[in-house]
Amino acid sequence: MKICIYGAGAIGGYMAAELAFAGYDVSLVARGPHLAAIREKGLTLIKDGETRTTKIKATDSPSELGAQDFVVITLKAHSVPAVVDAMKPLLGPDTAVVPAVNGVPWWYFYKLPGAWENHRLKSVDPGDAQWNGIGPERAIGCVVYPACEVPEPGVIQHFDGDRFALGEPSGERTERIQKLSEALIKAKMKAPIRPRIRDDIWVKLWGNMTFNPLSILTLATLDVVTSDPGTRALVRAMMEEGKAVGEKLGVKFAIEIEKRIDGANAVGAHKTSMLQDLERGRPIELDALLTAVIELGQLVGVKTPYCDTIFALARQRAQVAGCYPK
Repeated sequence: MKICIYGAGAIGGYMAAELAFAGYDVSLVARGPHLAAIREKGLTLIKDGETRTTKIKATDSPSELGAQDFVVITLKAHSVPAVVDAMKPLLGPDTAVVPAVNGVPWWYFYKLPGAWENHRLKSVDPGDAQWNGIGPERAIGCVVYPACEVPEPGVIQHFDGDRFALGEPSGERTERIQKLSEALIKAKMKAPIRPRIRDDIWVKLWGNMTFNPLSILTLATLDVVTSDPGTRALVRAMMEEGKAVGEKLGVKFAIEIEKRIDGANAVGAHKTSMLQDLERGRPIELDALLTAVIELGQLVGVKTPYCDTIFALARQRAQVAGCYPK
């Protein structure tokens, strides 16, 4: 089984290291100092007080790797459309592509029965680059839960979590998703196969669509955003709008809003990934996390005034910082 991790950041590096330690034929597509360090010294994972290093195939040229059984994409959502063409040498006739990416996925409406089946989302897949270039039939849904960082090039620091929920867009338990789940489990990660992966996507999205944009407006950590009465009320209002949109699309929310907020509060003084990106001058992942929710609301006829307002403010904040296109 050949597995390529496309994007060797914190999550991609964590997955690649664990798969390599488990003996799988795994490769990385990376770039810059991170790639140079991995080539020179190997990929190091710090987890549970233990430091381990593995030699792993790493390149910035996917054509060197050839067709894969699985390509796991761990880039930020806004970065993916631009690399679709570069990714094509990795795609054989039966290659499955696993977007381990936050937010609403570009394949969302594939195999979703109803009026919007095969609808395309402009906010997450402009010009249908992924739909046409990768193909929704390759997609396996994935919801990412671990918390990791890259403290220095070639090094991954794991903090918490080891769960990657998987699901076919059709909800079937296919041979390919079974193989992927077994590989991740053998590599010491949890990989439940979910029959309704969109439900899992929305529960994760609830946090991303609220805590992330609010954090770049307030510069506050999760414990502050979720405990301050004013921002907690905003989170609740935005989640209510998201819930209304999701339910119109057939989503079933298995957790209450207050419990979801309390869960984030328990994480403590953590900076969201969006706030970290803003502070470092990196492009922020606003479209897949919030713009897509607004687009979906327009599609299903649900108004989202709180989401619209926070989006407008967060967009301008990011544009002023040079982290979002004007």
